[in-house]
Amino acid sequence: MFKEPPKNSREKTKNLLLTLQDKVCSGLENIDGKGKFIEESWLRQEGGGGKSRVLKNGSIFEQAGVNFSEVHGKELPQSIISQRPEAKGHEWFATGTSMVLHPKNPYIPTVHLNYRYFEAGPVWWFGGGADLTPFYPYLSDVRNFHQEHKKACEKVDKDLHKVFKPWCDEYFFLKHRNESRGIGGIFYDYQDGSGNIYRGNNQNGEASKASQTVGKSSLNWDNLFSLAENCGQAFLPSYLPIVEKRASQTFTSKEREFQLYRRGRYVEFNLVWDRGTIFGLQTNGRTESILMSLPPLARWEYGYKAQKDSREELLTSIFTKPHDWLNDTDLEKFCIENNIFD
Repeated sequence: MFKEPPKNSREKTKNLLLTLQDKVCSGLENIDGKGKFIEESWLRQEGGGGKSRVLKNGSIFEQAGVNFSEVHGKELPQSIISQRPEAKGHEWFATGTSMVLHPKNPYIPTVHLNYRYFEAGPVWWFGGGADLTPFYPYLSDVRNFHQEHKKACEKVDKDLHKVFKPWCDEYFFLKHRNESRGIGGIFYDYQDGSGNIYRGNNQNGEASKASQTVGKSSLNWDNLFSLAENCGQAFLPSYLPIVEKRASQTFTSKEREFQLYRRGRYVEFNLVWDRGTIFGLQTNGRTESILMSLPPLARWEYGYKAQKDSREELLTSIFTKPHDWLNDTDLEKFCIENNIFD
């Protein structure tokens, strides 16, 4: 047990994330039953490379991308230096696995995962998380996703989820739309076991308040490695039961059109607000892999308004706002009464 990274920190995290990529791809191929991932290995001129895997036109997934990257260099992008100025002037190393799944059936949510590790001189940190973006609301699906990730966090520290859940709500927020990208999950960044758990920019937000209540972090490198491992392993149990439950639901062109409309919001977030996209492009990463998160089809409609009390309206009015999904009994009652619980 140690505060600083072990000598094999880069190799250890690389192997963890490669294993996660393999496990997730295998699980997705099994449940799809038709689609297979095609892998492209790539090299980055400045140092490093990665493996991009994409599944297209499966029986369940319209497009699924699961990436691994391991990159290094001498000059850090400004987006990192502004957060951790003490990293300036040091050679850097970053590795990560990221994933975005776009199902065909509108009743199956889009989902995103990313876990990563960074080193530059005396600076190191872990970051990551997973979040769910439903197109049609079911509280039981949302609860399963949150419960599995809560359990994964609490294996390491009982207080982490109290910060990571609202941090996710804060991060995956479209400021220009004043709405959440989906129903959240967990998100964390710049975790090095020192100081406050919350390392975001909104010091008056719910995540910051929760972090102040919890107090200073005392986690070491091993703890944070285990956190990434546990949360990565939680993904398939958090998502596959939803796929199994919703895959046979029939849908019409109306539901498909609404799915494509809501996918437009996903595109807007990833191109305007997502730091991973910005970091990848600023460090001359592989553009095809960085933009793999975008759906193959999406649409925009000027002035769209869902019909009052429709499932579409309930999605946009309830499921694009932060809630205590696991414990809010009033929300549970509302969802049962409106047939959006299960």
